[in-house]
Amino acid sequence: MIKSLKAKKEILTEECQVLGLYEDLLAMIDLYKESPDQSLAVEGSEMFKKFTTLLEDFELKLLLDDKYDFSNAYFSIHPGAGGTESQDWAQMLFRMYTRWFERNNFQYELIDILPGEIAGLKSVTLLVKGPYSYGFLKCEKGVHRLVRISPFDSNARRHTSFCSVDVFPEVDDEVSVDIRPEDLRVDTYRSSGAGGQHVNKTDSAVRITHLPTNTVVQCQTERSQISNRNSAMKMLHAKLYELERQRMEDEMSGIKGDKKEISWGSQIRSYVFQPYTMVKDHRTSHEVGNIQRVMDGDIQEFVKEYLLFSKGKRG
Repeated sequence: MIKSLKAKKEILTEECQVLGLYEDLLAMIDLYKESPDQSLAVEGSEMFKKFTTLLEDFELKLLLDDKYDFSNAYFSIHPGAGGTESQDWAQMLFRMYTRWFERNNFQYELIDILPGEIAGLKSVTLLVKGPYSYGFLKCEKGVHRLVRISPFDSNARRHTSFCSVDVFPEVDDEVSVDIRPEDLRVDTYRSSGAGGQHVNKTDSAVRITHLPTNTVVQCQTERSQISNRNSAMKMLHAKLYELERQRMEDEMSGIKGDKKEISWGSQIRSYVFQPYTMVKDHRTSHEVGNIQRVMDGDIQEFVKEYLLFSKGKRG
């Protein structure tokens, strides 16, 4: 209820901003008609750009009307088979997404991270905070495919790598999820890190396995075992809720909810560096030639196209 009210207040506030800027733009046009001046033309042009950007953003948020779209989001990246090459791809995606978070004024907390042995990441989980975090990030859930000349191949051959992105909303205490203590296995271990003074010398990291569903969550970024356990339980609560919600949706639609493998044929998007440069979303067929711009965090158009596609406004 509280999140629903916050979402409506956010939409109302943005609607007022859009209408206010629209009225200012009309006033600027009238002023220019009365007294044509180059400085007014420049100011009006800048105002129009700001208005169109604000309007597009507002229209996009109107599409985010599912129950938890306004919520914060747990966001994870896991490399597929391929060792160092796939782990490096996970690191590249991590950089791309964190830059996109910053572009959109989303805050993020590191929940768990496991560095690769040579390079990259074996896994990383974040809690992304901000209005509509989950609504936007749910568009990115799936397998992401990389094609490039591998810097780890001495023969400079072209490699294909895969990573999966998983997203689920942070749920509040109003949501009831039955978690029995006897269904949990709790393991503690020493936090991993780059070395030096920041490596934890005690078993403060926590991994919790929900045995009936084989759901695993872990946290190692807090200073104490108790804090890590609390964060992990909160994430488990959210993940089990998402699993149950997905199961019910699958039952209602008659679709079996099998998890796709992190491999060929299951990717939602391809990032090609060689022999040409292109990023293509296989759900919407939207593609971009400037791959570096995308890797620097400019993925908003992919998010927009998928939201329009999922609401039946594209394709």
